[in-house]
Amino acid sequence: MPTSPQATMRGAVLPGNSTVEMKDFSVPEPGHGQVLVQVKASTICGSDIRAIYHEHVGKGAEGYQGVIAGHEPCGQIVAEGPGLKRFKTGDRVIIYHISGCGVCNDCRRGYMISCTSHHRAAYGWQRDGGMAPYLIADEKDLVYLPDELSYIDGAQVACGFGTVYEGLEKIGISGNDAVLVVGLGPVGLAALMLAKALGANKLIGVDVVQERLDLAEKLGLADHVLTASANNAEEIRKLTGGHGVERAIDASGNDKGRLTAIQATRKWGKVVFIGEGGTVNFEPSRDIIHDQITLYGSWVTSIWKMEELVEKLVRWNIHPEDLVTDTFSLENVSAAYELMAGGKCGKVAVVFD
Repeated sequence: MPTSPQATMRGAVLPGNSTVEMKDFSVPEPGHGQVLVQVKASTICGSDIRAIYHEHVGKGAEGYQGVIAGHEPCGQIVAEGPGLKRFKTGDRVIIYHISGCGVCNDCRRGYMISCTSHHRAAYGWQRDGGMAPYLIADEKDLVYLPDELSYIDGAQVACGFGTVYEGLEKIGISGNDAVLVVGLGPVGLAALMLAKALGANKLIGVDVVQERLDLAEKLGLADHVLTASANNAEEIRKLTGGHGVERAIDASGNDKGRLTAIQATRKWGKVVFIGEGGTVNFEPSRDIIHDQITLYGSWVTSIWKMEELVEKLVRWNIHPEDLVTDTFSLENVSAAYELMAGGKCGKVAVVFD
């Protein structure tokens, strides 16, 4: 840890033209209720690519403020500000990536993602994030990382796995269920991994990118993988005795993918949309009402569910790090974003010494 108050560090910012800029920053000092985290791993999220990397399209909660990028950080506390109540120097921590006001109804439920206060600030969007060696975090935004999980495991939980777990909890998954996941990017792969841990009896994945289909097969996450097409719903019914799946997750954000998720779900089944952006067109009577299908939307998760997920990952002995196909140093972070933007890999992580 730097000992001089004048110590500097390099951090990555995203100018919005599909490039990364490295800039010098002072190593910050924690204030009241804050900690200084030495970042150990920071993964790249698809929302960074969609709303920041290519162009700054986000508004409001997605409005990028030119801060140090990276909203999926994990590391170790190396300095404390006054007023801490639970965490201390030396603790390994995940940072829940939205710092809410703490006193609105959504924050009191643990869903800082839904905070609408002007005090809300997301790490890597409106306040400095994890693409630098050090990060200031509010104690209320921390989740303890047990020794059984790696720092890359923790970075995955910070957004992607937490988001997926919330969606799966909404629709409920058990050994009674055949499960469809549409879109096999990092979020879709996480959905397969967690659905398998929850006991799903048949797992089906759909994607348009062959590399993603190959990765799902290689990792043993799906019983069947299908190339995206207009015939997917029919193919899925054939794989499920003519009925369709009990549970479906859309992680594609694509109109055709979302329609497949709905139409491949059997009567009385449940569907959750997790993938951001895009549109969808369907016939309510034919596709939803007459088959008694329930459709959920799900956005990130609560901090208490994130803590619950960490506990279960240890119990299940599964590691989100297994979905990371490529790791980079901070010096090569530009290549990391470029690879992630290409859409033909699993999760991409930046790791620190």
